[in-house]
Amino acid sequence: MQSSLVPERPLVISPTLAATIGLEEAVMLHVLSELMAHRPMRVKDRLSWIELGQQELCGAFPFWALIDIKRVQKSLQDLGLIVIDPQGTAQDGCYYAINQLRPANSERVQNSAVSSVTPIPDTIFQAPPAQGASYIPANWQPGDDWIRQCRQQNIPEEFVRQLVPGFVMYWRERRQARFSWGNAFYKYVLREWRQEQSHRGVSELDTDMSVDWWPSAEAVTILENAGISPAFIEDAIPEFVLYWRERGAVNGAWNTRFIEHIRRQWGKYSASIHYDTQPRRISEDWQPSPECFEILRLAEIDEDFARAKVGEFVLYWRDTNQVHASWNTRFLQFIKYQWSRRLEGSQAVSVIDAHDQSFTGKNQQGLGAAYQRFTDRSWAE
Repeated sequence: MQSSLVPERPLVISPTLAATIGLEEAVMLHVLSELMAHRPMRVKDRLSWIELGQQELCGAFPFWALIDIKRVQKSLQDLGLIVIDPQGTAQDGCYYAINQLRPANSERVQNSAVSSVTPIPDTIFQAPPAQGASYIPANWQPGDDWIRQCRQQNIPEEFVRQLVPGFVMYWRERRQARFSWGNAFYKYVLREWRQEQSHRGVSELDTDMSVDWWPSAEAVTILENAGISPAFIEDAIPEFVLYWRERGAVNGAWNTRFIEHIRRQWGKYSASIHYDTQPRRISEDWQPSPECFEILRLAEIDEDFARAKVGEFVLYWRDTNQVHASWNTRFLQFIKYQWSRRLEGSQAVSVIDAHDQSFTGKNQQGLGAAYQRFTDRSWAE
């Protein structure tokens, strides 16, 4: 009485053949043998051929996906046990033959139990050739050696194991054969791990721009080594902070952004200002260059305000009788300082403000004397 659990004729597999060439290969060889026993064949080159299309193959091996059929088929070809002629009459059909020819200096595959179904020809083969490219099995897992190499790169084994299903699915869908799936997986793991580390590094450092933000000493040193004026760097910080606070941006590399910003602004500044390396006293009719006002407009400083300060600036520096190589630079720093004082609501904007303390180094008493001297209006009475 036939069991309901076994509704079809079972496959009879030779244990010796399976142990010799592999279980999957033995299954395919037995099925092809039965198909040849029940279908018309043609003889060519001393071999018996049977034509099968992809749909017929899938019907003959319902327990395998098409990629697995191709993989096992390729393995049997590498072993020299089957021969395939792709020139079938159907669009996707191929001719299959079990290789019955006997190469010299070979050993017999012994004790094949397939003879109980349909006699397998005396297949003669030498030691299996080097493994060729193969399709990836559905249950593929990386070997211990590849796991060990991943651990040597400080990659957690749990992370490696999580990547296996996606890797297998990707390559099964692509239906491509490779010589070493372990090597391909190792490279894939390294790439994914680097991306994971990079993502973690950025996300963990993401912060809002704070009102008291200040560039790191390393960032300032990099800019100074590039020849950028420390005063220029310091003047740009409030504008940089305000810009990013208004946008509410979150970033993990504010120092990098600041370096890029300063380099860009310094490039514009350097291209706009004409540098004269010869220090000289400011002339009585000195006027700032048009580029100065362009830079001030970029900083949103009123041009009329700047022009109104030219006379005061010239008078102060002519009175000090000092020489400098770039009066445009001095004027820009003076106007920025005066503008910031104006925004702070200062009511006492004096001529003394034109003198930047970072350049004169005078003590408080000297500044007071200069203030009295420049605010003296007795000559106008």
